[in-house]
Amino acid sequence: MSKHEPLGPLQPDYLAADLFGYQGILTDDEAKIVLKVREFLAAEVAPRANEFWEKAQSPVHLLPKIAELEITGLGYEFEGRTAARKVLTGWLGLEFSRVDPSTGTMFSVHSGLAMSSISILGSEDQRERWLPAMRRMEKIGAFGLSEPHGGSDVSGGLETTARLDGDHWILNGSKRWIGNATFADLIIVFAKDEADGEVKGFVVEKEFDGFRAEKIEGKYSLRAVENADVYLEDCRVPVANKLENANSFADTSKVLRLTRGGVAWGAVGVMIGAFERAVTYAQEREQFGKPIASFQLISDLIARMAGNITACLGMALRVSQLQDSGIHYDEHAALSKTYCTTRLREVVGWAREIMGGNGILLEHDVIRYFADAEALYSYEGTSQMNNLIVGRGVTGFSAFV
Repeated sequence: MSKHEPLGPLQPDYLAADLFGYQGILTDDEAKIVLKVREFLAAEVAPRANEFWEKAQSPVHLLPKIAELEITGLGYEFEGRTAARKVLTGWLGLEFSRVDPSTGTMFSVHSGLAMSSISILGSEDQRERWLPAMRRMEKIGAFGLSEPHGGSDVSGGLETTARLDGDHWILNGSKRWIGNATFADLIIVFAKDEADGEVKGFVVEKEFDGFRAEKIEGKYSLRAVENADVYLEDCRVPVANKLENANSFADTSKVLRLTRGGVAWGAVGVMIGAFERAVTYAQEREQFGKPIASFQLISDLIARMAGNITACLGMALRVSQLQDSGIHYDEHAALSKTYCTTRLREVVGWAREIMGGNGILLEHDVIRYFADAEALYSYEGTSQMNNLIVGRGVTGFSAFV
């Protein structure tokens, strides 16, 4: 595409919204993987995204097809395969969310939060026990940290408890907002040890006695993610299912530090999806005898959207580069998450504004992005909590309660 060519139909080999050409940072092999996934999403996900969103059903039928792409757990080292760069895995998150944030979240909960917990906090035996099957998507994972009464204060206010009883741990409590939990085979559950008060991590399998998951109804953001309330009532978890290196909330934070940066990539993907549809609409919609793209106020909104996308893509990319280099701190992930999701709210609002009344119709997609943006803005730490993390990193003083 020349610099004078307007944004036209979506192409399989570039993203016109990537005005600074950040995709060029990918290696040739990485770019091939991205294009393969982009084509899959266009063919398999895009045509039915609104249908599954409206029905509030996860597209679980896609899991075997996603497994065939061989991208699950791409960021972890397996026998015969080195770990991919975070730059690549982040970009794949962008691609998923660009088409459907719900499908992107379904995938990232499994491949990101659940698999990362086992990879980072599990023993070698535990990694060998669960990760290969999860990589093949024969076992689907979920991540259970948030609770009905605990969000921002979950580090110190965890109510779910764990008590060692012989060769089992007894878990009691509940978790809320647990994506994939209605169909997951195993859920990473964090609970406070009654003996020492420390947060421990456990792999709870769906067939364990005392485990129950109920889908949350009436949810109007990321509707095609099946979030659940999880109930643990004297749930007996074998000692072998206690993650060996999950012995404090500081250990839990190692997972969040890694995945929080991934939310920034997802936010950029949602921005691009809304942007592409708004631009196409502006090119085709005529008022006063000409396309509204020729109006100055519309051009102003499009330029603002492009600026947010470019800035946030650069930030997400840099955080991934820092992760790849081994220089990565809490404030890096926190700043990228809070900044990108805040800018996301602006972009989806402007996209809906460009479409006028048509912007609230699901057939135009933007209202789905508009609603889904609210979940990305809130999960993995509110904007305010992430700002406190950034402030602590900059000043050295903690403003947490």
